[in-house]
Amino acid sequence: MGEPARPGEAVGPEAVDPDVDFRPAAAPSLWDWRVLAVVSLGGALGAAARYGAALIWPTPETAFPWTTFAVNAVGCALMGVFMVLATEVRTAHRLVRPFAGTGILGGFTTFSTYAVDIRRLSEHGRAGVGVAYLAATVVCAVVCVWGATVVTRKAAA
Repeated sequence: MGEPARPGEAVGPEAVDPDVDFRPAAAPSLWDWRVLAVVSLGGALGAAARYGAALIWPTPETAFPWTTFAVNAVGCALMGVFMVLATEVRTAHRLVRPFAGTGILGGFTTFSTYAVDIRRLSEHGRAGVGVAYLAATVVCAVVCVWGATVVTRKAAA
């Protein structure tokens, strides 16, 4: 029959010693159709809003892409406001962050159009404007999200 198990000793294939085995009790599911649905819906809304902005304020091919720049700046500021409200001011439903943050604001802001704008400017002999746009967008995005976070925290206090 063998010896009885000593304290802390695993017995059988399911036995786990919590002092040694740090695996989670159950692996989280990578698939949740509800999250996919709200991200998709939010992304469609955000992308439609960005497309609308481009229709209202079109940018000539050789000009500084002010519309994309403004969309990204506004989107980053909204992300700063949203994250404070959804995580610090109030506990949001678990689908709010994927819907609004990843979906709407992720679809609204755009790295792909930003990259295409830089390439387009370079192809039209405006590499200096493209480099300025590249740097200004990154700096502006960080400043907008940080500034909106600070202002929202103060307003909520």
